[in-house]
Amino acid sequence: MAATEERSQDQGKLWAAGEVYEPYVGRWSRKVAPRFLAWLDVPAGARWLDVGCGTGALTGAILEHHAPASVLGIDPSEGFLFHARQHVLDERAAFRPGDAQALPVEDGAFDAVASALVLNFVPDPSRAAAEMRRATRMGGRVAAYVWDYADGMQLMRRFWDAAMALDPAGAGAKDEALRFGLCRPEPLRALFGQAGLRDVEVTTIDVPTVFRDFDDYWTPFLGGQAPAPAYCMSLSEDRRAALRQRLRATLPVEADGSIRLAARAWAVQGIA
Repeated sequence: MAATEERSQDQGKLWAAGEVYEPYVGRWSRKVAPRFLAWLDVPAGARWLDVGCGTGALTGAILEHHAPASVLGIDPSEGFLFHARQHVLDERAAFRPGDAQALPVEDGAFDAVASALVLNFVPDPSRAAAEMRRATRMGGRVAAYVWDYADGMQLMRRFWDAAMALDPAGAGAKDEALRFGLCRPEPLRALFGQAGLRDVEVTTIDVPTVFRDFDDYWTPFLGGQAPAPAYCMSLSEDRRAALRQRLRATLPVEADGSIRLAARAWAVQGIA
């Protein structure tokens, strides 16, 4: 099976239920979104397109902080779209099924086109970036952010470091840091430059990820959705218990039982 076909099938399997996604990374994406939007500094009254809108974290932040004329969210997951429609009730927002590689919108229809935590999961990121540019009016803003899987997204990095210590071959094949070379500054810069965008910039966005206790950290990995939880649930019960125990032993637990980590996203923007 071709790599792009495999990744396309993975999307359908791994991104389905909003209520499972939210406690895993949705809650942390919601912390990144306002800082990302502040960096973009798009004027009020803009027409926005949210590519791969998921459960609506970025759309919600646009509506709350940036007074848009409208926001259209596009996502291939009906489960995510259902969750977004249930939770984002602002009449300026609309949600529609669609593929980032073939956006169901007209050329130059938006002032700003943005994508959160999506580009590395698209089978052909170059096509997605070109589509984002196509959908943006001349002089409009195109932007995205992805997790820094290699180092800065600590809740995942801690998980994979523990998993690879127990299962180097199996975990190594799934580790996002090894699979997603796009999620670094220069590949992101090159992606946007090759899409024909100008004045391309890349920055980091860091947010705290504080877990109440170990269960608050561990339970989302049992949802089976996204690469790390899917790997976790593919293990036998005894191997999963060993992974759980290793994480308990290696995570930095405070005196009150909380676990204080951090999440870093790489953000990129350019002008159409």
